[in-house]
Amino acid sequence: MRRHRRAKIVATVGPASNSPEMLKTLFLAGVDTFRLNFSHGTHDDHAKVHRAIRELEAEVGRPIGILQDLQGPKIRVGTIRDGKIAVATGEQIRFVLQGSDGDKRAIPLPHPEIFAAIMPGHHLLIDDGRVRVEVTELGDDWIEAKVVVGGTISNRKGVNLPGTILDLSPLTAKDRADLAFGLELGVDWVAMSFVQKPGDILEGRGLIGDRAGIMAKIEKPQALEKIDDIIRLSDAVMVARGDLGVEIPHEDVPGRQKELVRACRLAVKPVIVATQMLDSMVSAPTPTRAEASDVATAIYDGADAVMLSAESASGQYPVEAVTMMDRIIRSTEQHKLYRSLIQATHPGEEHTPPHAVAAAAADLADTLHSSAIVAFTSSGTTAARIARKRPEVPILAITPDTAVSRRLCLLWGAHSVLSDDIRTYEEMVDRAIAIGRAEELAGKTGTMVVVAGIPFAQAGTTNNLRVIHMDGKA
Repeated sequence: MRRHRRAKIVATVGPASNSPEMLKTLFLAGVDTFRLNFSHGTHDDHAKVHRAIRELEAEVGRPIGILQDLQGPKIRVGTIRDGKIAVATGEQIRFVLQGSDGDKRAIPLPHPEIFAAIMPGHHLLIDDGRVRVEVTELGDDWIEAKVVVGGTISNRKGVNLPGTILDLSPLTAKDRADLAFGLELGVDWVAMSFVQKPGDILEGRGLIGDRAGIMAKIEKPQALEKIDDIIRLSDAVMVARGDLGVEIPHEDVPGRQKELVRACRLAVKPVIVATQMLDSMVSAPTPTRAEASDVATAIYDGADAVMLSAESASGQYPVEAVTMMDRIIRSTEQHKLYRSLIQATHPGEEHTPPHAVAAAAADLADTLHSSAIVAFTSSGTTAARIARKRPEVPILAITPDTAVSRRLCLLWGAHSVLSDDIRTYEEMVDRAIAIGRAEELAGKTGTMVVVAGIPFAQAGTTNNLRVIHMDGKA
């Protein structure tokens, strides 16, 4: 079976979707990669879901991706007297490093890294920005601040610091334990939260190695300042618009989304657009028109994948949400303006032989109206280079590596198939024809464009292009 669309769907698993029966229903409805959110659930819960997905994969005979999303550091205020306090705009309040009975003059903020890094003029956003304060003075263990936007501060509410770079690892002790568990299970991707700088990705790489792809969640404005290096060091990127939209102005989020998608295309890295895409479907069987437009915008931008969070994890209509997202993607990709918009945002070619061969294959397949581009790939890079061009025809990515076939479930346009290594040129042609027909991507007539690297089974050697004429082929 194959999807009749190019962009992929990522769905978060939770209480509404963690049974084997529901996972199968969601996959058949259109899910390509399942997200395990380690901010919730126990290791045993996630192990059961992982096992069910792998059993489903064997049943349907198609690779399915699994994304482990780590929680990352959570910065929160401490315990406040009576559970909450109201603060008014213009009022002066004080945060303290230590204190268990907080009031307006001693709001506990038990995070020494904040006191070490924050400066006058910096802002603290509390409870997703519902309360905003500006730092006016500070000491070693206290911060004096003026309330810019008043409201209520409650126990354990989250704190965002958009202008402050914290000397804080993105991997907490919990994350490290969760990561070790996820790698033991065999997840395909690890999403790192709270990424601020390139060194954060290097820290993750030191623990993960090549056992899973590293996905940088872009949710901090500090990451935007070093984004090219972060993308270069990562294997994929998630535009985490929820937290990012708290720390940068709302009106800047759409433009940043487009910049990030384009930068990832340029770097040949898959990119997911995430958060609140069909949020009203948590409690309603249909989305708002604005939400449908939001999903379509990500597709017009050229995103590799779009993601469902609470809609599929805890919502009342998980199947309807996946079905709706599938419908929106297919409708958008078939719209008369889609090709022109995708081509207008093409990032340009890199002047290397592998990129040139991949780009030529995409152009040639489009010109010939080929049924597919066949990419023999040991690492997934050949398929990714072709996908960078966003060709009009499907990409049949043939790989001998099970892990690669699963990671390709995030890549735009790629239909991944697991197959043994090829050793000769003739075997390459025969295998392309056989798999193309078996996957219903090729018929008895027409052409396929085949891309491979010679010597075979050697990563990074995309250097060979061939057009196969199917007429008369047995």
